Formats: sequence, structure tokens, C-alpha cells
Amino acid sequence: MKIVIPGGTGQVGGVLRRALVQRGHDVVVLSRRREQLEPGVRHVVWDGRTVGAWAAEVDGADAVINLAGRSVSCRYTDANLRQMMSSRVDSTRAVGEAISRAARPPAVWLQMSTATIYADARSRPDDRPHDEATGIIGGEEPDVPLYWEYSVRIARRWEQAQTAADVPATRRVALRTAMVMTPDRGGVFDYMSWMARLGLGGPVAGGRQHVSWIHGEDVVRAVEFILEREALEGPVVLAAPDPIEQRHFMRTLRRAWGRRLALPATRLMAEVGALVLRTDTELLLKSRRVVPGRLLDAGFTFAYPTWDDAAPDLVARAREQRARQAVAA
Repeated sequence: MKIVIPGGTGQVGGVLRRALVQRGHDVVVLSRRREQLEPGVRHVVWDGRTVGAWAAEVDGADAVINLAGRSVSCRYTDANLRQMMSSRVDSTRAVGEAISRAARPPAVWLQMSTATIYADARSRPDDRPHDEATGIIGGEEPDVPLYWEYSVRIARRWEQAQTAADVPATRRVALRTAMVMTPDRGGVFDYMSWMARLGLGGPVAGGRQHVSWIHGEDVVRAVEFILEREALEGPVVLAAPDPIEQRHFMRTLRRAWGRRLALPATRLMAEVGALVLRTDTELLLKSRRVVPGRLLDAGFTFAYPTWDDAAPDLVARAREQRARQAVAA
């Protein structure tokens, strides 16, 4: 297949493009700057907002997987929130316009979205996790910070931009993705591992908020599964079927790194830590409890269904990467 990946230079894009190339696909990455040569991958420049010469890559492609959007690992200032919104909505509209103009439009368009679109799990009176059929879209829960509501607004407009595109010949899927765990430096697993190794990975604000996650290998396998299943369209949750409380999540991660004890953190301490790391507490405090109902119903099998399975594997991969980098240095 020829697969075009707008925004394919980030963490998830790196995992996907490497795996797709290994499987023999023709991969084209759209990015804002010309990247270095990469075996099996062609990099084409786009601005993420307007249709340009890059649209020729979409015409005749088999699939488009749009991952474009500003990283959420930042302080939620007004300027950063506006950039999160515009980078997601504008790029999605541009992709939709390129597909609508194509003489040979792709058969399928996978659009990155986020599990953050769902309400804080603690607001559900029935104590059930969110899935595509019964999940409650967030934004109106009582006693949540205003910027959490804005995060949901970003997610909703992100998906609406795909839904509004005039692409009748192309199947559309919105990937409501949980935290993607890979051993790569700078990702969420790397940050959490850093905290665990330093003894800072204890319960945060009690630790009862749920963490929804997915192993990077399962992201690749799920994407390939969705590409092949014509019946799957609309919202699809990409998350392992084992969301767990933050206190248990970090305890398992500490054990995988050979650490036992860790300091707990109050909400105020989490605010200070997030400020130091130049990120925001929503990533630590919002209870994300989502399950992949449609994937499971369609017969998808996770290679890493539980955090007990995934954490030791990710730690082993991270150690291997560090060893290779040390040898190379």
C-alpha cells in the first residue's frame, strides 16, 4: 500500500512509519521541514494549513493517516491551547480538502483523535469505563478546571473537521487514542520512567484516577487491523482493555525498573512538578478510563492487554536503547 502520514515525525509517527516500512508499504511523511534521508520513507513538505503541491501524494494513495497536531506536553497557556486547536483543525481540514480534490481518492482516512474527548471517569455515576457506544463526551462535568473543558472542545472540533469533509468515496475513522507507551526518549513513558527511577512515581492526589494507555506495538497492529476492516468507520478507541488507577500503574512501573518505594504527591506538588517539567496537570490528574469496545467486538487481539504485560517489555526495550546509544557514543 501507499500510505501518506501527515505529521508523521512525532513519537507515534516514528513508531508507525518504521513498522509500515518494515512491512513493505510505501510511506510518505508530510512535515513542515524537510527531514534527513530515511530508508523507505519519502518526506514531503507541507504547511499543515493549506492545500499545496503535497496534495499530489494523496491522489492515488491507498490510505491517509493524519497525525498532525501540536504536542500536548506543554503548559496550557492561552497561546498554547490556541495552537493545539488550530494545528489540529486546520491540518484536518487541509487533508479533507486534498482528498475531496483527488481524482483517485484514498480508500480510507484514519484521523488521530484523543481519548481525552471523554468525561473524567469519576463523573460517571454508573462507575463504567467509556467506550464508543456508551461513553460520555466531556466538557460539562462539575468542578473541573476550565482548561480541561477546552481540551474536550479541541477534541470535538478536531473530529468535526473530519466529519465535515466532503469525501464520499473515502472511509473515515477517528482514532480516539489513549497515552501511547513507547521506549523512545521524550515520550510519556520516558517521563513516567524518569519519575519512577528517581523515587517520585508515587500516588498523585490519592492516585485513584484511572490511566488509559496502549503499547506502541499495539498501535501499529490496530492501525493495520483498521485499514483492512472496511466495516470499521467513525470513532474507534485505541487503548488497551486494562485502564488502571494511577497508584497501581506507577507501582507496576516502579517494580519493572527495580524500584520499590516512591513519594506520594499532593495536588499542589503535582502542580509544581508540572511547572518544572513544562507540562500540565491534566495529564496526571484527569481520570481517563476508556476501553476499546469496537476493536474487541471486531476481533482484534492485543499483544499487550494488561499493564503487567506491557511495563516489563517497555522497560527492557528502553534499557536496550540506552545500551545501544551508549555504545554509539
